[in-house]
Amino acid sequence: MSAQKSQVNKKIKRPGKSSNRIYQQLRDSILLSQLPANQSIKQDRIAEQFGVSKIPVREALRLLEADGLVEFIPRRGAFVVELTESDILENLEIRIALESHALRLAIPNMTDSDIREAEKILVEYQQVSNVERWSELNSQFHHCIYAPCGISKLMQMIQSNKERTNFFMRLKISQVSGLERPHFEHLAILEACKNGNTQLGVKLLRKHIEYTKKEVTAYFRRQI
Repeated sequence: MSAQKSQVNKKIKRPGKSSNRIYQQLRDSILLSQLPANQSIKQDRIAEQFGVSKIPVREALRLLEADGLVEFIPRRGAFVVELTESDILENLEIRIALESHALRLAIPNMTDSDIREAEKILVEYQQVSNVERWSELNSQFHHCIYAPCGISKLMQMIQSNKERTNFFMRLKISQVSGLERPHFEHLAILEACKNGNTQLGVKLLRKHIEYTKKEVTAYFRRQI
């Protein structure tokens, strides 16, 4: 009987594992802009690629729909969601709320090693000239100063919200912003963290993200 139960459990788990694998790969492809906005996602083609039925493919697409990365259009199928200016600006507003709260909780808990790690990131940030690496280091710095908040669900919400602006857009923002202004703002935020000045740190972070909003607006205006 136990062997039969084990076989049944395996059968139940397999679709979940397959759908998760498909979900992760499609999600990465969307965030890296390998699957562009409004791209049709053919379920039969994906099923053939992964050697599975359409069931785990549909499960994966529903997860991507919940992430806001895919939408289902009646009688047409699944498509990659197009990220609009409004979407990005809304996400930046959410960033201000979530990240300000995380930093407010994090600063009183920061240790010397947290500060050293953030400083190390900023040293490399100042030395690199590759836009993609700027973007990566920017994300690492922000994660580093929020992590001491100690609330894993809050950190997951921050990461999920950032990812929705998609990799391509983050690169564009980094390219438009340049290196100098964000670097000085990061240094000022970190200095407030060093001094345990929570109020100033949160104020500087808010201004930092609000300026990014202005740059996004300017970027889209130039595309018209």
